[in-house]
Amino acid sequence: MHSREGIGEDAIRRYLVEQIAHRSRVEPAEVDPDRPLEEFGLASRDAVAVAGELEQLLGRALPATLVWEHPTINRLSAALASGADLTPSAPVAASASAPAPVADARADEPIAVVGVGLRMPGGARDLTGPDDFWRFLLDRGDAVREVPDGRWDPFDDGSPEVGDLLARTTRLGGFLADVAGFDAEFFGISPREAAVMDPQQRLVLEVAWEAFEHAGLAPAALRGTRTGVFVGVSAPEYAAFTASDLAALEPFTATGAALSVIAGRLSYLLDLRGPSMIVDTACSSSLVSTHLAVQALRGGEADVALASGVNVLLSPTVTMTFDLAGGTAADGHCKPFDASADGMVRAEGCGAVVLKRLSDARRDGDRVLAVIRGSGVNSDGRSNGLVAPNSEAQKALLRDVYAAAGIDTREVDYVEAHGTGTFLGDPIEARALGEVLGAGRDAGSPLLLGSVKSNLGHLEAAAGVAGLVKTVLALHHGVIPPSNHFTEPNPHIPFDDLRLAVVAEPTPWPAHGRPRRAGVSGFGFGGTNAHVILEEAPAAEVVREDVPVRVYPLSDTSEGRVRAYAAELADWLDRSEAGGVAQGVADADLARTLRRRDGRGRARAA
Repeated sequence: MHSREGIGEDAIRRYLVEQIAHRSRVEPAEVDPDRPLEEFGLASRDAVAVAGELEQLLGRALPATLVWEHPTINRLSAALASGADLTPSAPVAASASAPAPVADARADEPIAVVGVGLRMPGGARDLTGPDDFWRFLLDRGDAVREVPDGRWDPFDDGSPEVGDLLARTTRLGGFLADVAGFDAEFFGISPREAAVMDPQQRLVLEVAWEAFEHAGLAPAALRGTRTGVFVGVSAPEYAAFTASDLAALEPFTATGAALSVIAGRLSYLLDLRGPSMIVDTACSSSLVSTHLAVQALRGGEADVALASGVNVLLSPTVTMTFDLAGGTAADGHCKPFDASADGMVRAEGCGAVVLKRLSDARRDGDRVLAVIRGSGVNSDGRSNGLVAPNSEAQKALLRDVYAAAGIDTREVDYVEAHGTGTFLGDPIEARALGEVLGAGRDAGSPLLLGSVKSNLGHLEAAAGVAGLVKTVLALHHGVIPPSNHFTEPNPHIPFDDLRLAVVAEPTPWPAHGRPRRAGVSGFGFGGTNAHVILEEAPAAEVVREDVPVRVYPLSDTSEGRVRAYAAELADWLDRSEAGGVAQGVADADLARTLRRRDGRGRARAA
């Protein structure tokens, strides 16, 4: 397609690449035509100057706001070559990347979990993917360790009073080994901006990308689509950190510390056009995020949704307050439903699930790990104290969610409980589960319970998604991992009467001649409760491509990174010979998956 002056789109693109390279002092090969021009360091004056130079090149009037309306070289080149009148008074033609019309959706449409990403504490090392996490759970992994060296140093002013306070503060927790590391180059973020980004922003970017790739979706292919982002987050410690030293403020300090930007930055970088928001209901945040993502998919606001949660423990402050309130366990472990339960231990990490309507997932040939059949949220109201749980509210939520989903409560096999391991909270939760989901069961078929907090600690805003990912993987594999630290039942819970049993050993999922089903619960200490119903994925026909040549496309931001990517893939395949996670993967399946998720960058190989 050519402009009125006969200058084609490719010529305009080359001209813009040269101009941007000159103004930003980089080589033309380093200019990504899909990257917003502002990210090359162009000031407003530069953008207006570029518009003026294009006027001379094309011989026609152009608005000064041109670069803001078409922020990348590719979009700007296409708009200019179209020959359309780009003055503000002219009607704007539909963008090629604009979201498609709202798809038909049903209020009860099952929602498919098609991808998982995570960065969880694993003790001596971080857990970096679903396979790693699954092995950790089956092996009774324990993530609790001492606070990393240097983490609390900024709070120690050297005084004996503060030193004594820190010495008496619980030092155990589910800590990540590395919260500072971040691949800024991969995301096209300058080192200066990356240096003042909340670690929670960094974690969400990396984990979300990994979740999309796990789903077989190329993040670059989501550009301009109605993809929603819902992130549970409640820790504002980084903002307090960076705002305390006025002399060290940077232009990026505000966006680096704003909690809202945790979701907004992901939508910005991937050019996602669906709903984008953070959710803060404390410890139920990520399950509420999942509920909102489900609602957006069923309502047609989104066609793909990422539901996530993140938590980073940068300060001893909240831990100290929990210690003062008697809420932390003396041995630094959550012991859900056990007689020794004496409190919880804090933890940090990030998890994410990629969701699509089940009908869309089937149409697109996606691998479905599990299905969300229903979800709901309510509040404790005026309970026995602001942070006290309310059994009646928990029971009401369970009844409402299962009734709305049309599922018999006796057909729920397992519940991933909130299960913090507090002597009072556990009996309240257990009674609510028993009276609603345990009622009417045979003594030999109790409702099974567990809590991932027994492995990781309490991830607070990310706690719900940690339990959700665990349960999705359990449904996918047909095995329920053991709940750690359960040796003697809490005497205040009548397990037999309530038809409840804690999963203390790896347990094959009970077979009842119907789909496997589970619930996941999360409660916020401000009173917001959430519950999600999961079901095993429906059987899918396996269709393999029978072609003689297998092509494995690889791409990244530089040639060196492509080579590293190829080496990583080769190592993964080599491990399959020893029974690793790649064992049994067909060549055609690998080729198809790599084609689907191709698009990491402009450096390419095959």
